Amino acid sequence: MVATISLSGIFDEGKVNIIGNGCVIAPDLFMAEAQELETAGYTLTNRLHISRRAHLILPTHRVLDRAYEAAKGKNKVGTTGKGIGPTYSDKAARVGLRVGDILENFEEKYQTLKARHEQILRDLHFTDYDIADEEKKWLEGVEYMKKFPLTDTEFEINRALEQGKNVLAEGAQGSLLDIDHGTYPYVSSSSSTAGVVCTGLGVAPNRIGRIFGIFKAYSTRVGGGPFVVELFDETGDTIRHIGNEYGAVTGRNRRCGWLDLVALKYAIMINGVTDLVMMKSDVLDDFETIKVCTAYTKDGVTVTDMPYDTEGWQPVWEDVPGWHTPLSELRNEKDFPKKFADYIAYIERATGTPISIVSVSPDREATTIR
Repeated sequence: MVATISLSGIFDEGKVNIIGNGCVIAPDLFMAEAQELETAGYTLTNRLHISRRAHLILPTHRVLDRAYEAAKGKNKVGTTGKGIGPTYSDKAARVGLRVGDILENFEEKYQTLKARHEQILRDLHFTDYDIADEEKKWLEGVEYMKKFPLTDTEFEINRALEQGKNVLAEGAQGSLLDIDHGTYPYVSSSSSTAGVVCTGLGVAPNRIGRIFGIFKAYSTRVGGGPFVVELFDETGDTIRHIGNEYGAVTGRNRRCGWLDLVALKYAIMINGVTDLVMMKSDVLDDFETIKVCTAYTKDGVTVTDMPYDTEGWQPVWEDVPGWHTPLSELRNEKDFPKKFADYIAYIERATGTPISIVSVSPDREATTIR
């Protein structure tokens, strides 16, 4: 996953935040985001620690990302173009640059990898690019990162656990974008399931406690790939508009649909989810009837388990009454409309997993812990 420093704990001055070894970091974007937070009044320098094992996204990684996408023609995956995939490719090929490398012989290491990328781009006949300005800002970002503790964060985390401190690991992207368990090849280049806590932070499996699975009260997808419950009508447009469903990185329209229980149950299984967190419930306030996908069907075959390839499958819908009541001002479960409470109970029965937290608006305070 690409590192972002707008972590939940970054807004609490009493919390230490860590970017783990499983992340990839673009120094120029890191600097821009950190400076924005500092301008807003948040002190970061001693509260944000970065793993020396995390890999760096180079300017040439972004060019490679564009080149690879262009070479795929009509089979484009729909990447963000931020260089994430090529960075993880270099990591797997054992040629990537890590955060720890900026502390010793960095220029030599950087130029070596840059030259490797330039040769690949020549081989792809992708030579119409200019990274001079971007590279200058990127190198400024590298220097800026030296202000922060660049450490062996796996030891920090495990010592905190040994001392009985609470540690919250926060992932990014949906489970169906996981490189192994997602809708391959329309996936991210990294793991996005709970198992990445072990590989991406250095925490042993037996140290993990509760696992919170965050989902929306409906479904979305950004980029290409199969999306069984996608709505192509006015309802999909309405959900997108009310939910402000546009890609955080690219600004692209997110594809929208009703809740997909097949996908949700699959995500719960592969993550070992103990508690569900339902977000953006208020987006569905105005619907008289809400549909839920309970199974997939194709060529006369109906399944409730996630297929190996979801291309061509159609949803089996079940209607659930809408609550048709504004939720955004509600802060207590006892105030929930009955039909909204029924929707929560319906999902809990279908998944066998409690919904422990419910969010009813973008307001950080609009969260009910049940």
